[in-house]
Amino acid sequence: MITVVGSLNMDLVVRSKKIPVPGETVLGKDFSQIPGGKGSNQAAAIGRLTGKVNMVGAVGNDSFGKALKSSLEKDGVNTEKVFTKEKKPTGVAQIVVEESGNNAITVVSGANFLLEKEDIDNSLDLIKKSKILITQLETPLDTVKYALSKAKEYNLKTILNPAPANELDDNIFSMVDILTPNETELEILSNHKTDTIENIYKAAQVLIEKGLENLIVTLGDKGSLLVTKESKTLFSAYKVKAVDTTAAGDCFNGALAFSLLENDSITDAIKFATAAAALTVTKKGAQTSLPTLEEVKGFLNN
Repeated sequence: MITVVGSLNMDLVVRSKKIPVPGETVLGKDFSQIPGGKGSNQAAAIGRLTGKVNMVGAVGNDSFGKALKSSLEKDGVNTEKVFTKEKKPTGVAQIVVEESGNNAITVVSGANFLLEKEDIDNSLDLIKKSKILITQLETPLDTVKYALSKAKEYNLKTILNPAPANELDDNIFSMVDILTPNETELEILSNHKTDTIENIYKAAQVLIEKGLENLIVTLGDKGSLLVTKESKTLFSAYKVKAVDTTAAGDCFNGALAFSLLENDSITDAIKFATAAAALTVTKKGAQTSLPTLEEVKGFLNN
């Protein structure tokens, strides 16, 4: 069992020829509402892969919140610990996707930032039964830290996806078994440039020296880098035609957790997650783009 502690957002997606620069108006091609949020995406990715997964998070008492829970349940996610908050609406993300597949995202957190330590305590029955806890930074940092501390108390493997980018206290690294930043997030966490592969190695080493055991740096179409105290291994990306990169990182994290739950080694889990993420960018949307287990296996066997 995997427990995801994190955000649920309704993605309001506009597709256009290009992402506008400040002061510019660009005509969009279409608009859609798609279930999203980093935590929700990761839980849906695990559920779509047939993994047993709980979602712990918060939504508002509104139509978006109901729709997000319903969507997760269709993917087999247990939503009994998705708490309804009366003081804030469900979180939303405004996403502009240009023809290249690149995107720009603005998030309004809403109910996500009302997820409290008390909600984690009210979810301990599910956390205790889990083997892995995965979380991100779209909910209050104190809640994230508390969830990680409880996970370690009950001997769970912990994965922290430090997104969106934020500075972290050094003591958080002792509660994290696997940290999964991208290049931008790694630069902020390490206070070291990541403009070259050599600088990425150096930035990664800064975090390893703070006590982190496993660091996986996601590098987009360049693959990913696993750094431990003993070694560093570069994993190549699969070449696909990118349509929309939304949720690719979330799919990677969810698929990584799923593969580890299946007792795969961390290197095999990274290869599996890389394939799942590659499939995600070939489709539009966040949760609408997440692959099934059969699709990932078929892709790896080709």
